[in-house]
Amino acid sequence: MTTIKLHNTRTRRKEDFAPLDPDNVRMYVCGPTVYDRAHLGNARPVVVFDVLYRLLRHVYGPDHVTYVRNFTDVDDKINARAAESGRSIGEITAETTQWFLDDMAALGALKPDHMPRATQYIPQMVAMIEGLIAKGHAYEAEGHVLFAVDSWREGYGKLSGRSVDDMIAGARVEVAPYKRNPMDFVLWKPSSDDLPGWASPWGRGRPGWHIECSAMAHELLGESFDIHGGGNDLMFPHHENEIAQSCCAHPEGQFARYWLHNEMLQVEGKKMSKSLGNFFTVRDLLDQGVPGEVIRFVFLSTHYRKPMDWTAEKAREAEKTLGKWRNLTNSARSGGRADPRVLAMLYDDLNTWGAISLLHEMAKSIQDCQRVQVHQQEVDDFAASARLMGLLEDNAVMGSWIFDGAVEILASKATIENLVAHFSDARLKAMETKDFSEVD
Repeated sequence: MTTIKLHNTRTRRKEDFAPLDPDNVRMYVCGPTVYDRAHLGNARPVVVFDVLYRLLRHVYGPDHVTYVRNFTDVDDKINARAAESGRSIGEITAETTQWFLDDMAALGALKPDHMPRATQYIPQMVAMIEGLIAKGHAYEAEGHVLFAVDSWREGYGKLSGRSVDDMIAGARVEVAPYKRNPMDFVLWKPSSDDLPGWASPWGRGRPGWHIECSAMAHELLGESFDIHGGGNDLMFPHHENEIAQSCCAHPEGQFARYWLHNEMLQVEGKKMSKSLGNFFTVRDLLDQGVPGEVIRFVFLSTHYRKPMDWTAEKAREAEKTLGKWRNLTNSARSGGRADPRVLAMLYDDLNTWGAISLLHEMAKSIQDCQRVQVHQQEVDDFAASARLMGLLEDNAVMGSWIFDGAVEILASKATIENLVAHFSDARLKAMETKDFSEVD
């Protein structure tokens, strides 16, 4: 029997993964706030949890896994972008949502089963807030509704490992006078006429950030589900607050049972920052000619729970490796089986680094192998193993490669005949134009 082990942030240990219902394995991952292009750090959790999604589908079947990743389309950053640009909020969120989908598709990420937008679930958020007030876990103050952290002290802070008293002592933010406790957080806030707003029992307003994920997860996955994921920068306060409000609103449920967090990303050994000139969006790299598959490969070459350092050298090496691997799998047939050793690595808390190391070994074996029948099966299994991780796929976005300005045909279905025809045509053209640069 297959056993997947996952490091549960909440328990701080690696645990055997046992879904509540093997016929409906459920996962929620926090998605982007759609006001601008996704930067490299935004993309890392998308790739990490895409691999987990693929692995769960492999083990339990594609029809038995439900993956939800939300879009935050109501937020003060969006409001600010609309005010400074003179564009409508709806126009900005529609555009940036599509940008995100296009850029993540270029990285080979599968679309989740559900991609809810926060503005589509306002009634569910209002209902959850009403329930929290009725149970004594929230209160209204000056047009705001706030969650009362003191009402759930036994559970608050367990995910991040912080005590409420320590958090209060370390707080460096100005505390609103209407808060009963400095750690209380906003569930609903008033909206002026120039800001998005919805009718509610507390007046026209809009939801706080944390309530949206709780409401959408409950609506789409139920009171208890299997996995909640995201970057470790969301652990506190976002995920901590999600747990508090969800467990108080639905005490009969468990909310998420396994919590997974990926570590942060650096660029050339330094924190990514516009002031340092090392800030890149995914689109920046794609437009510079870095294939999405290369970005994905570099991400997966580091374990998700370790800090990842993006460097130009790593990208160059990934490009060379993937080029060789695509050439090796030109003859790959469908029906290959993922290598058990690669699967074992992925079953062990998504050890993508270990899996890629094994792919290197398999590629070397294929290159060295002279036994035709065994060689073909090795090629098929190698391709299947890579595709399980979202690599070497037949993907129009990821399969078009440009190296130093020269187009190379590296799609997985390419044949020797294709290459001969390509270079023959190029030679005839060169003889006519006397420009032999492409042939060279």
